Amino acid sequence: MGNLNVTRLISKEEKAAFIHQLTRDIEALEIMLNKGLIEKEPIRIGAEQEFCIVNNDFYPNDNSIALLNDINDEHFTTEIGNYNLEINSDPLELKADCFSQLHKQLSKLLDKAKIVCNAHNTKIILTGILPTLSLKYISDDNMTKIQRYKVLNEAIKDSRKQDFSIHIKGVDELNLLHNSVMLEACNTSFQAHLQIHPDRFIDDYNWAQAIAGPVLGICTNSPLLFGKELWNETRIALFTQSVDTRANSFILNEKQSRVSFGANWETGSVVDIFRDSVSRFRSLVTAEYDKDSVDMVESGEIPKLKALSLHNGTVYRWNRVCYGVGGGKPHLRIENRYIPSGPTLTDEIANMMFWVGLMLGKPKAFENIHEKWDFKDVKTNFFNAARYGMGTQFIWNGEYVSSQNLLLDHLLPMAYKGLYKADISPRDAEKYLTIIENRIKSNCGSQWLVKSYRNLQENHKPYTAAQILVANLYNKQEQDYPVGSWSVLNGHESLGFEAEKTVKHHMSTKIFSVEKDDSLKLVLNIMKWKNIHHMPVINNDLSLVGLLSWNDVSRYIDNVNISNISIEEVMHKNLITTNEWMPISEAKALMDKHEIHSLPVLKNDKLIGIITSKDI
Repeated sequence: MGNLNVTRLISKEEKAAFIHQLTRDIEALEIMLNKGLIEKEPIRIGAEQEFCIVNNDFYPNDNSIALLNDINDEHFTTEIGNYNLEINSDPLELKADCFSQLHKQLSKLLDKAKIVCNAHNTKIILTGILPTLSLKYISDDNMTKIQRYKVLNEAIKDSRKQDFSIHIKGVDELNLLHNSVMLEACNTSFQAHLQIHPDRFIDDYNWAQAIAGPVLGICTNSPLLFGKELWNETRIALFTQSVDTRANSFILNEKQSRVSFGANWETGSVVDIFRDSVSRFRSLVTAEYDKDSVDMVESGEIPKLKALSLHNGTVYRWNRVCYGVGGGKPHLRIENRYIPSGPTLTDEIANMMFWVGLMLGKPKAFENIHEKWDFKDVKTNFFNAARYGMGTQFIWNGEYVSSQNLLLDHLLPMAYKGLYKADISPRDAEKYLTIIENRIKSNCGSQWLVKSYRNLQENHKPYTAAQILVANLYNKQEQDYPVGSWSVLNGHESLGFEAEKTVKHHMSTKIFSVEKDDSLKLVLNIMKWKNIHHMPVINNDLSLVGLLSWNDVSRYIDNVNISNISIEEVMHKNLITTNEWMPISEAKALMDKHEIHSLPVLKNDKLIGIITSKDI
C-alpha cells in the first residue's frame, strides 16, 4: 500500500465496492494463470532495505521526511516511524554476479543517503531493533506525517477497540499496553524477493516455509527492546502483537493474527492463498481504481490488481505471496519478511543468498514436502529460532538436529548446489556463503549484541550501555566487515565523545518499593539486607505516595513498638521528583537546592525508577 492514497472503509457502499473489485482481481489472476500469462522466466531477485536514522548521540532522529526530500531518489520511501526509511532495489535477473550487483547498488544508494544525512547531523544504523529506542519514540507524534499511516492506525485501532497488549518473555520480560500501531516502527528488516515459476508456486512456497526456521536462526539480530533482553529475534513477537486486530478475550479465539507464519501447508494454486487471506482478514482501507481487472485481461491488458495488492499489504505473512507487473509482464514472487536489517550490508546479502540458494537447491526427496512433514514441526522450528537463534534444536526430516549441524552438514551444501544450478558466479557463492559459515562458528548479530550489552552493563547503567553499543555498532557497520569477524565488546568502552546526559542514563530501574500498609520492620530489614538508602512508597495504582530514607527508619531499629508504627507516619509525603529526560545537571541542581539525596523518577505519574546522589 506504499504508493497509494488510501482511505478508511466505513460505509456499506464503500465496502461492497471494494469487495467487488477484490473478487474481480482474484478472478483476473486465475484467468491469467490458466492462460499462461504469468511470467515464467527469467527469474529475478530484489530487496527492500529498511534502516534507522539517528542523531549524533545515537538516539532516533525524527527527520525522515526532510532527508527523503533532499535525497530526491525514487528508490527511497518512508516507513511508519519518522526515524526510519526504506530503499527499494531494482530487480535483477538471477544469474552470474547478481548478488554482488545488488550489494553495489544498495551500497551506492546508502552512500547517497549518508551524504544527505551528514548535512542533517544524522547517521544510518542497520539493525533489526535499535537498542536506544525508548517508549517516548513510539507515540503518535513520531508517526510519519503521511495519510496512509494515520488511516491504517485508525483502522486497526477501531478493529481492536482496546489498547495493544504486548507481552514478550525472554531472559527479561516486557509487559505493556500501548494505544497505537507505532510499536511496528521499532522493527526494521531486509526483505528479500524471489520470483517464482507459477507452475511450481505452491510447492516452492511450502519449501520456503520448511526452511524458514533454520534460515532465521543464523540471521537473528534483534535481541534488545527498551533495554530488555528478550528473544534472539524479538521482531517476530513484537510485530505479531503490534498490529494485531484481534481483541483480547477470555473466549478461545481461533482467528489468526494479521502477522503470522500460517496455520497449515498450502494446497491448490497461488489463487487459493489469496482467497484464504481475503476470507480470514477483513479489508481495512480502500483506494481509487481505474478499470475492472477481468475486463482488462479479456481485452489483452495486464492489470495491476490494485485492490488485491492493497489488501495483501495489510496482511503480513513472514513469507508473503506477492503479485507484480514489471516490463508489462505479470509475475509472482515470495517476499521473505523475517530477515532483520543489519548488522552490515555484507551480512544482509549473505543472508539473502543463503535463502535463495536453499530455495533453488531443494532436493528431489523434499518435493511435495507437505505430504512428508508435519506443518506444526516447521512452525515450531520458526518460533524456536526466533526465541533461541543459534541455540535452537530443529526438527528436520523427523529428527532433532542442532542448529550448527543442520546448517553446516545439510543446508550450506544444499545452498551451494542451488546457486550453481542457477549459474551464480562461484566466486560470489563462495564469498557470501563463507560469511554464513564463519558466522555459524563465531557470532551472529544477536549473539554479538547480547554479549556486548551484558559486558557493558558491568560498568554502565542500561541506557548508557545501549548508547555505547549503538556507537560501536555504527563504527563496525561503516567498515562493512561481516559480524562473524567482530570482537565482542569487553565492557570498558566509552562513548568516545561528550553527549548530553539525562536522568535516564544514571537512574536505577530495578528498585524495591513498598506500600504504606507494609510492616515498617520488614521495610527496615529490606533496606538493611539490600543496602538500600531510599525506598519509594506506592499505592495499588503504582502511583508514588511517599519516600523513606535510611535516616528515617534506622532510628526505629531498637524500638520495641516498631510493629505499631505505620510507614505512613514515617515517610516523606511532600516529594521532589523528576522525569527520565531531565538533564543530569538539572537533577543535581534540584537535589542541591532541596538538600536531598534522591529523586524518584516518574512517567505519567507512575514510578519508573530512582536516581540518587551516589548514581550521579
